[in-house]
Amino acid sequence: MTRDWLTVHEGSGPLVIGLPHTGTEIPDALMARFRSPWLARKDADWWVDRLYDFAVDLDATLVRTAVSRSVIDVNRDPSGVSLYPGMTTTGLCPVDTFDGEPLYRAGEAPDAAEIAERRATWFDPYHAQLKAQIDRLRARGPVVLYDAHSIRSVVPRLFAGELPQFNIGDNDGTTCAPELTQAVEAACAISGSSLIVNGRFKGGWTTRHYGRPHAGVHAIQMELADRGYMGDPASPLSPDNWPSPYEPERAEAMRRNLHRVLTACIAFAESQT
Repeated sequence: MTRDWLTVHEGSGPLVIGLPHTGTEIPDALMARFRSPWLARKDADWWVDRLYDFAVDLDATLVRTAVSRSVIDVNRDPSGVSLYPGMTTTGLCPVDTFDGEPLYRAGEAPDAAEIAERRATWFDPYHAQLKAQIDRLRARGPVVLYDAHSIRSVVPRLFAGELPQFNIGDNDGTTCAPELTQAVEAACAISGSSLIVNGRFKGGWTTRHYGRPHAGVHAIQMELADRGYMGDPASPLSPDNWPSPYEPERAEAMRRNLHRVLTACIAFAESQT
């Protein structure tokens, strides 16, 4: 099913994959208000939808928005409450990039009324579809919601040093059974790459909102350091070097790792029936 900006692939397996930040589309009426198209798309989870496209062969369900997170971030608390109090993060309708660059021209940032309108236009339909897919599969048995993300390896404004390759989040053990987190961690460890559970990224609003392990909905977030499948420039970013192209050969190893991770998620869900 496709609704212009919202795409859903319905599978019958007990796995729903959310792709909230892979979109780069910006309505023409809004584009002129951003300082540049490049800044408005800079913080996308580049190529993650392509990285996980094998999931259809696992009979997974995928829900993706094509709208840029700079327009509306569907993985933020719609009330505006910070997911990480006391730490730097971006909001429901971000006004700056991860690096602190202003997104909008002077006087062009959205006000409360416009934010509410954007929420009704994009946020609410995305989550209505995500919920519908979870409910559809939950009627058959336990379900895993896997929220798929990536980010640059080094973003000093958000975290110190270099991010581990695999960043697993279950909001400190509250959004899924510990057995699921352990299974995902074990699958990642086989790669030999660095990993962490509930480090800088513990799971966004999606994971925290839907994760109800006692009710058979187990939600977990995976934040990848994007160096695992694309170039990650060390020099200052510019339109000349960012985004880096998708690198199929480098990505193939990551796809094998992620295949193992998603297979573990499905096996966990099936073991709960």
